[in-house]
Amino acid sequence: MKYNTEEKRLALPDYGRNIQNMVDYCTQVEDREDRNRCAGAIINIMGNMFPHLRDVNDFKHILWDHLAVMSDFSLDVDYPYEVLKREDLYKRPPHLSYSNSRIAYRHYGKIMERMIAKATELEDEEEKAVLVRLLANHMKKSFMMWNKDSVDDRKILKDLDELSEGQIVRNEESFRLTENRDARGSNGVNYKKTFVRKSR
Repeated sequence: MKYNTEEKRLALPDYGRNIQNMVDYCTQVEDREDRNRCAGAIINIMGNMFPHLRDVNDFKHILWDHLAVMSDFSLDVDYPYEVLKREDLYKRPPHLSYSNSRIAYRHYGKIMERMIAKATELEDEEEKAVLVRLLANHMKKSFMMWNKDSVDDRKILKDLDELSEGQIVRNEESFRLTENRDARGSNGVNYKKTFVRKSR
């Protein structure tokens, strides 16, 4: 009896020893046409092992790459795709550049800053007013996540003014809060307060 520990190391253990043996056999087939048929049969078996991945983009391409890897790149067949090369296995991926831009208020986040900047560019005053209301409401919710005991509306409006660099200025008279008793939590804080314009 021969133990797996005495066998050669599997290049891709997920496929198991039997698939590796099939690949090793395929590399020994002398006739190219027979070798191509053998490789195609192995690909079909490999695909059946992971049916839940068939919807993945380039699934077939990935299987042929794996076949090349398991054969130690020695399988000479007519690949339907340009398969992975040995040197590509050890190539380091390109360096990712991370954003180092400063976030004025971390509890609002960078996306909120971009949304406010976008709001300042809107020309349609009605559309702009609606977006500003939504942004102010979301700012309040974000602020409440950090400080649930006290939410000062003047602070929200001041931050909105600052983040927009003075292009969105609202005062307390421009907004009021609607109350919803059912929305109050156990600590008395209203988590569903929203900014709305006062009717003239």
